[in-house]
Amino acid sequence: MKVLIISDGHGNLESLEKLAPVAAEADAILYAGDFAALRHTETGRPFLERLAALHDRVFAVIGNCDEPEFLADLEEYDLSIEGSLSYFGGLMLSGSGGGTRFTGDTPNERSEEDLIDDLRLVAGSVPEGEPSGELWDNLVLVIHNPPKDTALDVIPGGIHVGSALVRSFIERYRPLLSVSGHIHESAAVDSLGPTTLVNPGPLAEGRYALAEITGGGKTPFAVSSLTLHCLE
Repeated sequence: MKVLIISDGHGNLESLEKLAPVAAEADAILYAGDFAALRHTETGRPFLERLAALHDRVFAVIGNCDEPEFLADLEEYDLSIEGSLSYFGGLMLSGSGGGTRFTGDTPNERSEEDLIDDLRLVAGSVPEGEPSGELWDNLVLVIHNPPKDTALDVIPGGIHVGSALVRSFIERYRPLLSVSGHIHESAAVDSLGPTTLVNPGPLAEGRYALAEITGGGKTPFAVSSLTLHCLE
């Protein structure tokens, strides 16, 4: 399965158009939030409409630059996996939108507890008495805010600004793949235990990632490759 991974388009329709040939080769698209440009929430809807037309299998959450009410727009287009569970090709997908409280300059800054609450259906799917972390080789998380103390959450000065609770959730439930965005300076691939982590970087600057996921049926799922790219 070929998966196109993007985030932080910030209303840049030109980058989205350039990505169309890449999207045509993918089996699905994962989008980790920030449809709108900073302080220009009106740019979110046109970007959403073009993204929805780009591919018929898009799984997305909103970002900190998107108004909380914009989630209804994603649901209108049946793209949202925020606070829910979706299934595709044997994978189970869930997501969390917005960013942790930091500058106060963006409309969708939330507590770490709120971010994790979006993933409650994942936590609730662990059968009573089963050890968490042993069931989720098919779980894919899309969380706008990256986990703390990874290659995905570093700002200039070497400061890690990710979410400690997101990190703890990943360490506990051990998904196959966790996709983040938000921190533009930290396009990277990393891992936490068996979980592959990726921040593709901002599509607004032409950045994206491509993953190949193998397995299914009696064969365990695996991220066989994950590469970072930039549009020319």
